Amino acid sequence: MPRKRRAEEESGARPPGETLAVGRIVRPHGVRGGLLLEPYSELVTALAAGTRVFLGEGRRAATVAGFRRHGNRYLLELKGCASREAADVWRSAEVRVAAEQVAALAPGTYFHWQILGLTVVTDQGVVLGQVTEILTTGANDVYVVRGEREILLPATDEVVRQVDSAGGQMTVHLLPGIIE
Repeated sequence: MPRKRRAEEESGARPPGETLAVGRIVRPHGVRGGLLLEPYSELVTALAAGTRVFLGEGRRAATVAGFRRHGNRYLLELKGCASREAADVWRSAEVRVAAEQVAALAPGTYFHWQILGLTVVTDQGVVLGQVTEILTTGANDVYVVRGEREILLPATDEVVRQVDSAGGQMTVHLLPGIIE
């Protein structure tokens, strides 16, 4: 899931590997092979009729025949999937798309995989540890940094000053009260 961060030149960054997970099939929908899709993020908007997708652990290729919003989820139709029984095969399967089908991220925006594992250093040069987890909250993400102690850093421009995913480092400014 992409999150906004202050940038260096990584707007075209792609994840390691060739596909991105966009959602998970919850269950069949209707009797004509429709699938109810739970989106993981806004990356689900890469799906459209004609898009090639990869389903399940085996990443079986299929082509999208139809795609539309259905409440907080989406209805996905695949070519060749014309019955409820055929659709039921894909229950709980992850849906992935080729990375090149997803629009490049805006400058300063990163995938979670680009943040996890970064060494966190203050703007004073003190090493705090590594980002080991990202908590998704309503307002902004929170980076869990583990070193000598566990620190929770809000993923805001006020705190996160620079992300150098190629160099494996994040520079932060500690606000009063973050570390006691």
